Amino acid sequence: MSLLFSPLHLPSPRGGLTLANRIVVAPMCQYAAQDGAATDWHLMHWGNLLNSGAGLFTIEATAVLPEGRITPACLGLWDERTEAALADTLQRARRLAPPTPICIQLAHAGRKASSATPWQGGQLLSPAQGGWQTAGPSALPQLPSEPPPTELSLEAMADIRYAFVAAARRSAAMGIEAIELHAAHGYLLHEFMSPIANQRTDAYGGCFENRIRFPLEVLTAVRQAFDGVLGVRISASDWIEGGWDLTQSSELAQRLKAAGCDFIHVSSGGVSPQQKIALGAGYQVPFARAIRQSSGMVTTAVGLITEAAQAEAICKPAMPT
Repeated sequence: MSLLFSPLHLPSPRGGLTLANRIVVAPMCQYAAQDGAATDWHLMHWGNLLNSGAGLFTIEATAVLPEGRITPACLGLWDERTEAALADTLQRARRLAPPTPICIQLAHAGRKASSATPWQGGQLLSPAQGGWQTAGPSALPQLPSEPPPTELSLEAMADIRYAFVAAARRSAAMGIEAIELHAAHGYLLHEFMSPIANQRTDAYGGCFENRIRFPLEVLTAVRQAFDGVLGVRISASDWIEGGWDLTQSSELAQRLKAAGCDFIHVSSGGVSPQQKIALGAGYQVPFARAIRQSSGMVTTAVGLITEAAQAEAICKPAMPT
């Protein structure tokens, strides 16, 4: 039997989830929500992908707070209104497809929030343009030309942590089987991890232990509230000297596993425009393989994996699982 099309078990406190195959639809932002609420665009998008035959479908980055959206058109799950829209749309999409497990990526964009949609340039929006004040671990802008984000207070961090928990509970209530926390691509949790974006002088900045403290707190809080499959997406490297790197990622993966994380999704980059990414076929696979070997966690590889034979070959070192 093909390894790519063999079953894969994802563990969780309530027994886990067995996928029919090892193909996972990664989260893809649609920029089609209305004030955070899912629309009929999502119905069509989700319905198509739920009929794809993939073993798991992941809903796009879904903001846990309005100010955590990447753009004003991003999906959200922060109140009863956004929960009702997402639940209704997902229920209708599921009725149009064979039974397929659902994962949702919960996110906060941090200093990269309040941006225009990609086809409108993707740049930071001012309040006059429909944007809002951004926030991050430190008052350091993504681009030198941008106004700096507000440095998050401990009280604001506690509010964000609770927002992740509340969104996880809403996800469970609508029958979503898995949650992925977004700690990659230069968004808030990644910002705390990377010394490029985090120059705090308190217990959440400086050394490695301090920089991973808030992401681990969020993971631990969500784990206590959600007994389904729980994972984290990380950027394994900032691709910039002095930034977050594979060694730190491997150590973080071990800490995440000890805190109750069930799988890790390995990407890279996004925290700095100075990044120098070495693009090529499967360019992030070595990161994923190293992290899997060091942590023993179920690991998702992604990035220019374009052929079935290529994906099959990537699966081989993971067998048997």
